[in-house]
Amino acid sequence: MSQTTIRIRFSEVDSMQIVWHGAYIKYFEDGRESFGRKYPGMAYMDVYNSGYTTPLVDMQVQYKQPLRYNDTAIIETRFINTKAAKICFEYVIKREQDNVVVAIGSTTQVFLDNEKNELQLLSPDFYLNWKKQWEAE
Repeated sequence: MSQTTIRIRFSEVDSMQIVWHGAYIKYFEDGRESFGRKYPGMAYMDVYNSGYTTPLVDMQVQYKQPLRYNDTAIIETRFINTKAAKICFEYVIKREQDNVVVAIGSTTQVFLDNEKNELQLLSPDFYLNWKKQWEAE
């Protein structure tokens, strides 16, 4: 699991002074980037330099409580291991001041070959090797 902290910016709130629902997509991305920094080999450029891109094919979000301008939020990102050729994450976003869960969600990404732009039905070798290291930790 990785954690990252963000401060809610004015540009992320709507006319009701709460975080616009679409901003949570960015928060999940912040979580994935944090995960990639903590676990080398899974950062966006690591995957790209291994010959792949990983587009999102599914995302789920459940909103529990609002975040407001200038709140601080903690994004917890958990890798979900699967045998399929995909990368799955789960997220918990908490308001830092009271540790209340404000949103939970998940994303699924698949592997596309950089050269042919083809969906990979089997997990790439670099990913299998990374998962072995991750499981050992």
